[in-house]
Amino acid sequence: MPKPSLAPPAPDRRRRLRAAVCLALLAIAAAANAAGPAGEPDIRTDDVDRFYALYAATDGKPSVAQLDEYLAQGSPSLKEFAQLRRVSGERIAAQMAADPAMYRDARECMKLLPQVKRRVAASLRTLGELYPQARFPPVAIVVGRGKPVGITNPAGVTVGLEALCAADFMNPDPEDRFVRVIAHEYAHIQQPAAAQDLAPDDPRASVLGMSLTEGGAEFVAELIAGGVANPGLAVRVRGRERAIGEAFLREQDDRDFSGWMFNYRKGSDEPYDQGYWVGYRIARAYYQRAGDKRAALARILEMPDTKAFLRDSGWAPGQ
Repeated sequence: MPKPSLAPPAPDRRRRLRAAVCLALLAIAAAANAAGPAGEPDIRTDDVDRFYALYAATDGKPSVAQLDEYLAQGSPSLKEFAQLRRVSGERIAAQMAADPAMYRDARECMKLLPQVKRRVAASLRTLGELYPQARFPPVAIVVGRGKPVGITNPAGVTVGLEALCAADFMNPDPEDRFVRVIAHEYAHIQQPAAAQDLAPDDPRASVLGMSLTEGGAEFVAELIAGGVANPGLAVRVRGRERAIGEAFLREQDDRDFSGWMFNYRKGSDEPYDQGYWVGYRIARAYYQRAGDKRAALARILEMPDTKAFLRDSGWAPGQ
């Protein structure tokens, strides 16, 4: 969002994450042990508290050395986030100098975190009830260098407070935005296709496959948290639904999905991430049609056969 989610990276960025997959897999056992009572995840905000204590003590102008110390003393989630996304004290300081309002605004978003935590916990309890095999690694909210919005891998979900707070193009309500983005990303935790570096010949590495991965996560967010992560997508395609659906069917097997997702341009009013929207509509159509809702949710998350899922959904352009 940027691309509006923490989704699997575009193909030209996958190579950089290959080594990170091994790191994430090593963290799974530790993450599992961090789960809270009754299979709930640990939802951590202590890195935000430490950052803004430093922010207040330095009148909003911490030094590079102080920011490096903030990172060094951080949670395992913050350290992984910094390693995988090249977050350093120097880069945070540069972003704070270039856009100080981002960090002032994020301080306001910080006030929402207690309620965000309560709502996320309730949403993930719902996920566990509807999908009993769900895994619950931790959720961490941290402060970074303004981007990315965060990362998702088998070790958990890590969200950048300042980046998501600034992403008001997704949803003007910041509390809903945090809750539903985290719910969307937690759906990715359960998806085999979202937890690995897909080979070029994998059928999921296509317009159809990636759209069902992202759209399925949008549908799960709606199911467990009351709404999709990015409701603005539906507004941007209004009046063009049939044409977009027909183009989607023509291009569903394409391996270049850059025209369908991860293509938001800051300041542009053009439609973007249309694959998210189409995938969501297909997943919703399938779920509404299914008699066994639990089995339907499991299939949406596990998606063993994308072509069969599309056929069984009954979805058609303009529906």
